Order: sequence, then C-alpha cells, then structure tokens
Amino acid sequence: MNLNDIQKCERTKIEKWSRFQLSHKWKTVGIMISLSVFAMLLGLKLMDDRPQWTSEVLKRLLIVGFLIISISKDKEEDEMIASLRAKSYTLAFIFGVLYTLIQPVVDYLVHQYVFSASENNTFSYFQVLWFMLLIQIMFFEVLKRQR
Repeated sequence: MNLNDIQKCERTKIEKWSRFQLSHKWKTVGIMISLSVFAMLLGLKLMDDRPQWTSEVLKRLLIVGFLIISISKDKEEDEMIASLRAKSYTLAFIFGVLYTLIQPVVDYLVHQYVFSASENNTFSYFQVLWFMLLIQIMFFEVLKRQR
C-alpha cells in the first residue's frame, strides 16, 4: 500500500464518521431524556439530603440527551439542512470557546465585587458541553426556521 492509498482510506473513514446521524425518531427520545433528567435535577436541587453521585449521573444523562437531539436527522434531511447543521456546530464551537475564556473572568469579577466566592463555584466540563450542545441545538432550530 502506498501513501495515497492510506490517505484515501483514512479520508473515507473520517468522512463516514462525519456523516453519522441517528434517525429522526431518536430526536423524540433525546427530548424525552433531556426533559425528564432536567425535571429530576430540579427535584434534586430542592432535596436537602441527596447523594452526590445522583446529580453527576443525571448531568451526564442530560448531555447524552442533548447529544442525541443534536445528531438526529430532521424529517426532511437535505443539503440545506446539512449546511445549516454545520453552521450551527461552527457557531456552537466559537461560542463555547468564548464562554470558556470569558466565564472565569466574569466569575472572578462577580465574586470580587458583588459577593464572596463559595467553595461550590467551580468551572466544569459539564458547563462547557451543556452550553455548546444547547447553543448548537438553538442555532440549528433558528437557522432552519429562517431559511
């Protein structure tokens, strides 16, 4: 095998993974997961005595629900929808990077001048992933309705 064949094989594998999408029916499953997990997280917030692991598991399930929504096809998936989906991923990435750069500064300023910092205020991967997936889903829906 020469170098061109290896590159062609790798490109084919990457293109195959980049086009991976779930069927439209999975979007409903993702919405149900996200809404139910969100309701459970709100319920846990109201409870005084709760195990720490439950909120961590529910946060991961919420991200899985958003990911399912994000990679599910639309009923009528065409080139325009694929282009809008790519644009929404680009915007979500840009906003996610800006969020990770700006959020620590905002936290510092708020805690310095408004109120004292608590030990529970930490910047986590969950915030970034949740923010990026939420932004992608919102931008995709907005772009789709404005086409």
